[in-house]
Amino acid sequence: MATHRFFQPMKWWQKLTRREWTIAAASLSILIFTLTFISHSHRFSINSTPPADDLVPFTPLSNAQKKSAFCLDGSVPGYHLQKGFGSGTDKWVILVEGGGWCNSIKTCSVRQTTKLGSSKFMEPDVFHGILGSDPSLNPDFFEWNKVKIRYCDGGSFTGHPESEFKNGTGLFFRGQLIWEAIMNELLSLGLSNAKQALLSGCSAGGLATLIHCDDFREMLPKDANVKCLSDAGFFLNEKDIAGIPTFERFYEDVVNLQGAAKSLKKDCTSRLEPYKCFFPEEFISNIKTPVFLVNPGYDFWQIQNILIPDSSDPHGSWLRCKLNISNCNSKQLEVLEDFRKSLLRKLEGFQQNPEGGMFIISCFAHCQTWMTGTWHASYSPKINNKTIAEAVGEWYFNRKAAKYIDCPFPCNPTCSHFSLT
Repeated sequence: MATHRFFQPMKWWQKLTRREWTIAAASLSILIFTLTFISHSHRFSINSTPPADDLVPFTPLSNAQKKSAFCLDGSVPGYHLQKGFGSGTDKWVILVEGGGWCNSIKTCSVRQTTKLGSSKFMEPDVFHGILGSDPSLNPDFFEWNKVKIRYCDGGSFTGHPESEFKNGTGLFFRGQLIWEAIMNELLSLGLSNAKQALLSGCSAGGLATLIHCDDFREMLPKDANVKCLSDAGFFLNEKDIAGIPTFERFYEDVVNLQGAAKSLKKDCTSRLEPYKCFFPEEFISNIKTPVFLVNPGYDFWQIQNILIPDSSDPHGSWLRCKLNISNCNSKQLEVLEDFRKSLLRKLEGFQQNPEGGMFIISCFAHCQTWMTGTWHASYSPKINNKTIAEAVGEWYFNRKAAKYIDCPFPCNPTCSHFSLT
């Protein structure tokens, strides 16, 4: 009976995303991702009652009205801030929340009733992973000022209000204004004096990190050590298994709906259609600030939404595989391996960047830096016996070159592959 109840919403979700990528896709992935960790809390060291200092309140943006910076529903956006201590008072790590995108009036309207489109649903948060305060679980950044920027615009912080007249529904496309207003507020709270800073982000937040990386660098003192970390934000421009550019069309809708072109790299939009410049492969070589990429070779979100969207698999022959890589047959694994190889090909130029870093692990996963279990613990996934946190630390502090690329699935025994079934 429980199985039947679970699969009813899955069927609804599949139908809903045949033409439009609604919030359900992102929310379901994030929900299951989180629940997977919670169900294994004894392995991942997540206390049932988090320490009081790890429960960080939501801070509404104080200058939102003045800056006209609003979530999709017109509510005030915001962030969570935990002040640094010890030697970390002039050091900052910022995490930009992820959660997919909306590409139509319908899908953006759906987000208005969730925390991905309205601050009315945002509650205190618990910091783990790269935002954790335990030196044994976050050795390089535990003392730093830590910020989580909440995501409620549906466009990776690129939307512009000039595009709002097209809908007539009261939706606010203010992603760029939200980004600028939050940065201004953080600068007033001490970020302007930072000696070290790391801008990071997960999924759609990882894309936002790449888009805004150089702007972030320009805001801070010239002598500060400023770098950017994108976690699961390198989304591929690949056709699906039916040979259709489904995800490219989706990004085209997002960029056109939200007027995002003005926020994208000018050296990219001058030679390509703006929506193509939403794909990091088209602009990462022009980012001047040092960047570290964390991406699974078998990103379950990209597999489900870029490679094998529901529209490409009308008979559901891929359903079990794309929910659990262990269920894939040999031919399906060949397709997934080709997808991984495409990622590596598109990163060949980036690999030659002496200031860049990467951690491409062969796990069936998505975001990995915001949870202790995949960031840094004795049981965390590793490449060459290095956790993601150790590799990022090597790169950020220039201890050594940090470009880690894993062998193909199923070679890495440290992976805890996510099962979405």
